[in-house]
Amino acid sequence: MGVNLRDLIPDDVRIVIEDLRILRGKVIIIDGYNALYQFLTAIRQPDGTPLMDSQGRITSHLSGLFYRTINIVEHGIKPVYVFDGKPPEIKAQEIAKRKKIKEDAVKKYEEAVKKGDIEAARRYAMMSAKLTDEMVQDAKKLLDAMGIPWVQAPAEGEAQAAYMAKKRDAWASASQDYDSLLFGSPRLVRNLTITGKRKLPKKNVYVEIKPELIELNKLLEKLGITREQLIYVAILIGTDYNPDGVKGIGPKKALQLVKAYKTLDKLMKAIPKTEFPVEPEKIVNYFLNPPVTDDYKLEWREPNENKIREILVEEHDFNPERVKNAVERLKKAYNEHIKGRQMGLEAWFSK
Repeated sequence: MGVNLRDLIPDDVRIVIEDLRILRGKVIIIDGYNALYQFLTAIRQPDGTPLMDSQGRITSHLSGLFYRTINIVEHGIKPVYVFDGKPPEIKAQEIAKRKKIKEDAVKKYEEAVKKGDIEAARRYAMMSAKLTDEMVQDAKKLLDAMGIPWVQAPAEGEAQAAYMAKKRDAWASASQDYDSLLFGSPRLVRNLTITGKRKLPKKNVYVEIKPELIELNKLLEKLGITREQLIYVAILIGTDYNPDGVKGIGPKKALQLVKAYKTLDKLMKAIPKTEFPVEPEKIVNYFLNPPVTDDYKLEWREPNENKIREILVEEHDFNPERVKNAVERLKKAYNEHIKGRQMGLEAWFSK
């Protein structure tokens, strides 16, 4: 999902965040769909099946959203979630591609279960994870109960997050994808919602994953290109709007070509003849001028313990004691890191 710029980002631009407390007081806009998919794939039982309530409804996404968001607030970060709206028409091929991958994964999962191959079953179950509208609505209800603001984007959530960060309503975007940089977010925080030990695919090896910060201006300066030229690089290696990119061109080769030819017109004439599903000019324009909205208000409220209990315990069978303890943590974090700051600002603006 998204463009893979990892190999182009120098080590001195990719800053590892050893302690989340350095983000204390910062407003971070989290890509909601991206985070929920992470929770759906990572929070699983040994055979790959997701967590479910007594009615067979998946709850992995709610578990991840609840406990991970509390952890984020405890570090003094002020999270905001943004959710995708209607996908742009230029994303049709990528959506169809993802659908096919999930359908194939479901078949392979069933085959693995029949063979008793637990490792393969888990892998394919994760690949077949599907985020439904009902799951998204449940996530929004839980965030409301927790007092955490969320924003509904008209189209791409990362575009909306980048817009809010550019407006300085937020300090950074948070996503696993690098598209936020193409949309112009001044800062991107990766791994914020998946910090901790993670198992490597097909290996019995666990690695420590830490958040990392990438600043757009520093990246562009280091690469010696403009943001528009970074979008050209993305087009060559593949984006959600032209998933296959240009055959035979990887990130480093793409950067060389963009720096050599500079403009999109010259670049397109210099590369091998390629049938793009969407005209490159349209892709550039979409990254530079995506649909966004100003219809949002960022307000963090005191957690509603009764509402949280109703959603998680009564509706979805979460452990009552564990939820109660987590809510106490959230209340304490809210009072320590958010309430005092908000009251201070309100007093200042009322003068």
